[in-house]
Amino acid sequence: MAVYADRDAFIPYRRSDLVELCLSEGKLDRAAAQQFREFAEILAAYYHFEFHRDLEIIKDSFAPFNPDSATKSIRELTTEESQERQERLVHAFEHVLERANYQPISKESLERAFEEEALIELKTDVQFDDFEYFSCFCRGDIFETVEVKKFFKKKPVTIDVFERVALLMKYKDADYFEAQGAKLEKLKFTPGKFYVALYKNVPKSDLEFLFPNVKVSMTLKDRLTFFVPAIGAAVPILIKVLPQLLLIVGVVMVLIPNVEPPDSGLLQATEEDAQNLSRLMLTILSMLVVLGGFAFKQYSKYQSKQLKFQKNVSDTLFFRNIASNASVFNSLIDSAEEEECKEILLVYYHLLTKGRAMTRDELDDTIETWMEEKFGTKIDFDINGPLGNLAKLKGEYIDDDGDPVIAPLLSVTPQKRYRVLSLERSKQAIDWIWDNAFSYSDEAEAEPIPAGRR
Repeated sequence: MAVYADRDAFIPYRRSDLVELCLSEGKLDRAAAQQFREFAEILAAYYHFEFHRDLEIIKDSFAPFNPDSATKSIRELTTEESQERQERLVHAFEHVLERANYQPISKESLERAFEEEALIELKTDVQFDDFEYFSCFCRGDIFETVEVKKFFKKKPVTIDVFERVALLMKYKDADYFEAQGAKLEKLKFTPGKFYVALYKNVPKSDLEFLFPNVKVSMTLKDRLTFFVPAIGAAVPILIKVLPQLLLIVGVVMVLIPNVEPPDSGLLQATEEDAQNLSRLMLTILSMLVVLGGFAFKQYSKYQSKQLKFQKNVSDTLFFRNIASNASVFNSLIDSAEEEECKEILLVYYHLLTKGRAMTRDELDDTIETWMEEKFGTKIDFDINGPLGNLAKLKGEYIDDDGDPVIAPLLSVTPQKRYRVLSLERSKQAIDWIWDNAFSYSDEAEAEPIPAGRR
């Protein structure tokens, strides 16, 4: 069983399309093909039900920490209950991401990515100390070629891109931010709450822009580009103003009794200069107005550049954002549900059409080779998950003697080879599982409902 560092476990086809891709081989006749479609349909219905339970657990755990909540809590949670909810949320979130074929990104990997040159040329700073908890997951590590403007010319650059990025973070309580001197009413987030986000097509070097507390400023290159021309334009004005300012200083020294001006010619002033002080002040004032206008113009340019940078970041996040907070869970649950069904269908189909039992490694390599040769898609198939899921699906079917038998859809021989039930028996078994999804105590016959209570 090969392991590929440069491949993803994600299967890039919709479940319904994958069913048709399997059937397009023609290994199943018309009747069997219809049975396979029906098997896939009831399998999807069952897993939709199973993942709905996970969704309800996540929603219930997230409710006390939801910054966008529109409902009220009937009571305040104790510290222990709050901690229990938080741990349950984190565990469920990470479990769903794993089932959706996402991979975790460590804090160390994030910090290394932050040091890379980003497409958005800004100096950034993310304070991880602001978080009580955070985790980052990605799926689909690919390379894309984009055009980047370098020295007034566009040139193609190959960048590392994550097709999906999921973030879960909890800010520390208000006391922490007050101790840092922050004004709570000016914070863009609510302390003590969880924030969740799902993004698409994020360059690895731009990951820091996904964090709500990222601080941005101009890079050294941008500062030089801004300030060097400003200084160059200011120098001629200062050269014109400086002699007049020195002359005013000299006049003031002439007017002050018992003060002898220094021998320096720069500060020498005559009685005539003192008599023309008003005209001199008017000249200086006009020059200061010019200098102030220039300074205001440069400040406006600086503000404009800052706004341009902020808009660049906002546009990037807006067009890459898929979902935020509670809506993220629905998207991830749907993705995990699809992935598990697709993996099971691939394992089931290949064991069914091979007509013989297969080892774990043989089955894994068969599926990866089939995906690459038939559809040009390279994946690192996760064989352990679907084998475990198929073995857990135990249902009742009718054997050749007409007797009911309860058995798993997948069985393993003493030689560690796997085989599956036939399509007909698999349909019966999973239909039985679906019918018995709720295993409440069977006391419905104990007491009839009196008239008027229906």
